[in-house]
Amino acid sequence: MLWLSLFFAFFALIAVFKTIRIVPQQHAYVVERLGKYHSTLGAGLHIVIPFIDAIQYKHSLKEIVLDIEEQVCITRDNVQVNIDGVIFFQVMDPKAASYGVANFVPAIIQLAKTTLRSEIGKIDLDQTFEERGAINVAVVDAIDQATDPWGVKVLRYEIKSITPPRDVLEAMEKQMRAEREKRAQVLASEGDRDSKINRAEGFKQEAIKEAEGQADAILKIAKAKAEGLRLVATAINEPGGDEAVRLRVAEEYVKEFGKLAKESNTMIVPADAAGLSNMVATAMSVIQQAKSKTSA
Repeated sequence: MLWLSLFFAFFALIAVFKTIRIVPQQHAYVVERLGKYHSTLGAGLHIVIPFIDAIQYKHSLKEIVLDIEEQVCITRDNVQVNIDGVIFFQVMDPKAASYGVANFVPAIIQLAKTTLRSEIGKIDLDQTFEERGAINVAVVDAIDQATDPWGVKVLRYEIKSITPPRDVLEAMEKQMRAEREKRAQVLASEGDRDSKINRAEGFKQEAIKEAEGQADAILKIAKAKAEGLRLVATAINEPGGDEAVRLRVAEEYVKEFGKLAKESNTMIVPADAAGLSNMVATAMSVIQQAKSKTSA
């Protein structure tokens, strides 16, 4: 009888173990009763009927990350590139994920591969590097529509690397070097042009300043001469002005005549002794006429 008691105790322990189910946080268990879907158990403690209810599927409700292995894709311009990526998805409906597809994980991986090949085939090689964001969005939209009946939500897809063939890489490097050299030449020519423009502008400003300086000097000289003539005219009208003018004219005549004698090997003398007095008289006559016109 002891062995029978042990048998019933063991059976009761198994029944209790199968009756009480604890579901972890962010998980969901799908229960079938007699082979048919019965319920979905969320996080917490649950009671099921042993040997009648069975937990057939266990799903994690966390965001799942899958690596999409490298594959060969052909661009629109017939260039083969190796592309790998990573996809993020989450189970939203445990029942649909259990019965919508046999195994949604490999199904999502295959969808990601085929969709990526399709999207890469629509663009040229250069665009694959420039439009990664657009490619990622297109892959997510296409896969998400396909996985919606499975109760799975595709959150995002990211391309990890794009590797063209070696000869294409070498051609791209040559093209980039040529572009850099071209930009360097353009910058050098622009710098030389700016330098020439600055020098020309400097010469222009210098010429303008020099012309303004010369004009200012001429104006000052003219003003000085005019002021001198005005002072002479004023002095003539004052008492003793005529005698001072005569003396000044005589001094200048003697001074210039002396210079002429020094600079020439020929001795020049006045035609008569009265030449000096005649010259002074002529000069004074001119001054008197000017004075008369000024007074009038």
